[in-house]
Amino acid sequence: MDSPRTVHAVCSLDCPDTCSVLVSVDDAGRATRVRGNPDHPVTRGFLCAKVTKYLDLVYAPDRLLQPMRRRAGVPKGPIAPGQQSAVFEPISWDEALDTIAAKFKAIAAEFGPESNLPYSYAGNMGVLGFGSMDRRFFFRLGASQLDRTICAAAGGEALMLVYGVRLGTDIEDFRHARTILAWGANIHGNNVHLWPFVEEARRNGARLIVIDPYRTRTARAADWHLPIRPGTDAALALGLMHVLIREGLTDAAYIAECTHGFDALRERAAAYPPEKVAAITGLAADDIVRLAREYAMNTPSAIRMNYGVQRSENGGTAARAIAMLPCLTGAWKQRGGGLQLSTSGVFSLNKAALERPDLAAASSIGRPGRVVNMSRLGHALTELGQHAADGPPVKALYVYNSNPAVIAPNQTAVLHGLRREDLFTVVHEQSWTDTTDYADIVLPATTFLEHEDFQGAYGHYYLQHSTQAIAPRGEARSNVAVFRGLAARMGFIEPCFQDSEATMIDQALGGAPSPGLAGMTRQRLTAEHSIRVQPVSADGSALPFSTPAWFRTPSGRAEFFSETLAARGLDPLPDYVPPVESRHGAAAAEYPLELLARKADNHMNSTFAGLPGHRALEKEHAGVLEMHPEDAAARGIQNGDVVEVWNARGSLTLIARLPQGEPAAVPPGVAACRLVWNKLARGWRGINTLTSERLTDLGGGPTFYSTMVEVRRAAAAGIQQEEQE
Repeated sequence: MDSPRTVHAVCSLDCPDTCSVLVSVDDAGRATRVRGNPDHPVTRGFLCAKVTKYLDLVYAPDRLLQPMRRRAGVPKGPIAPGQQSAVFEPISWDEALDTIAAKFKAIAAEFGPESNLPYSYAGNMGVLGFGSMDRRFFFRLGASQLDRTICAAAGGEALMLVYGVRLGTDIEDFRHARTILAWGANIHGNNVHLWPFVEEARRNGARLIVIDPYRTRTARAADWHLPIRPGTDAALALGLMHVLIREGLTDAAYIAECTHGFDALRERAAAYPPEKVAAITGLAADDIVRLAREYAMNTPSAIRMNYGVQRSENGGTAARAIAMLPCLTGAWKQRGGGLQLSTSGVFSLNKAALERPDLAAASSIGRPGRVVNMSRLGHALTELGQHAADGPPVKALYVYNSNPAVIAPNQTAVLHGLRREDLFTVVHEQSWTDTTDYADIVLPATTFLEHEDFQGAYGHYYLQHSTQAIAPRGEARSNVAVFRGLAARMGFIEPCFQDSEATMIDQALGGAPSPGLAGMTRQRLTAEHSIRVQPVSADGSALPFSTPAWFRTPSGRAEFFSETLAARGLDPLPDYVPPVESRHGAAAAEYPLELLARKADNHMNSTFAGLPGHRALEKEHAGVLEMHPEDAAARGIQNGDVVEVWNARGSLTLIARLPQGEPAAVPPGVAACRLVWNKLARGWRGINTLTSERLTDLGGGPTFYSTMVEVRRAAAAGIQQEEQE
């Protein structure tokens, strides 16, 4: 028997690591193994625990493998695992596409094309799978356009305001750092390919300092953990600025050459002495001073900030303030210094050629449709269209690359909208999720082993080609294939709807605005699999933001003072503004505990949540509310008690988890629960039952981490105590 052939693919899940994956395929065309590419400088021969078990998803016994239609008369709502056949019946692809096209046409004719709404995010981060033929389709239809804010909008805008481009410290340069701040970054759990570079730096004497309200895997392994109160990061950053400026720990030459607005920032930071910041953040004043000194004096210093920081009401400003710190100390001048939130700016593709927004001119409204913020899906499905200025109500929802029934905030409103009998819902998925439970049509989707794509990264600088390793299982189809078929059913005659994957890769690379992509071709990418895209500055300097030539802001420098924000009537300087729901805000008396709506360590958002192997890894934390002993004692709660967690938006029933012989996972005043499928939770309700649709100060992102709750023993709430599973 011949040895299995090896295919180069790329993990398309929403992770900064974007791993190079080697797929072993046997003579029968079955994938038998996935492993990290040892020749890739970031993947370095290993995969995370989640993706190591990826074939469990590809070959799951209950994987979706054919189009399905809701049986007549069966209402929308939660379906117990394994009971889908009582609700759905199989249909052909022709019948599915004909039905969808007919409904889209009828809805557009009666209500206008903007009554059709796409909903997608980064369940597939391949360039083609994330946004290509689908964008063409919805532009041509005249559908509502989705503002994709659910993850990174506030932090992304923060980087643009300070630097004018989304670049950062090279992951491979973290090995040269002497101080590493993991600020809201669970590196060991959610960015694991940075960890070897951190460990190399530590072997050479570096210290890892974690700033996080939760005692994550990374915090447990760190040299120092600072358990900050949720949503107070802007205050801490301003407090560090206060100490840096007061003690002369700034780089005056760099500030003069490369920054704008220092005098105004100095005045703002003067209002944040360590004692004031300590009262806000819950950290000791002496620790704030010590942190500032270590950061400025034990150099090079690198900050790995992740997107959790920007998921509070003041989150955009917090990310912006943190991003300013390396500009105060001149950390960018040293290899191994600086900050990383995103490296995606180096992969600026020709999006106009790929997505074709010009097609909107051919729609019945002759322009792009109105914009709907995905972080307010509950509002869109229940209230949008009630006023003339809103435009028409949403009558059709097409979901792909996402699971909004679980991940969208204000879950009660979202599920209420999804239950509407007058809402035609299509879900393109790999598995039976909570969102498929509300679908009229369910379409089977490919995995990243089953289609061709290419992608950049937001955690490193490698552009990669992902070769199709195996044939699609069953009748699964890629996003590109489905929208190509739908366009034909809709009668869209533009030639671009027949473009192949290879053609679209050529279009995305051709005329790309990124200087680093100059000369890049599909043929070269396909042959080499992975190519480093070097960030480029006008003066040829090697390190990002080490000279003024790197900045793409209006001033041409790092902006402490933002004229852009001032023109919008917003504060041009960073400041700490307490979230409405916080111990400093209006809701604290009734709901005194701050809730961390955390992601699970062993799922990828909600991906993998239904697989037994991944659920076993997460079992210890499933259905659990982690509390500090002081908060539990004040409420008469003991470890293992069934508790009710509630606020004005809803309630959950969970098991109280208190620390047993180890430090508490959360500081006093904070509780934590993890994201899981609703159908796997008590009462069919998930953590987003408690979160709101309020938006961040910048970028219009969700405020998952600005949520206040109260907790009581289930017996006190009249809920029957249960045995812990």
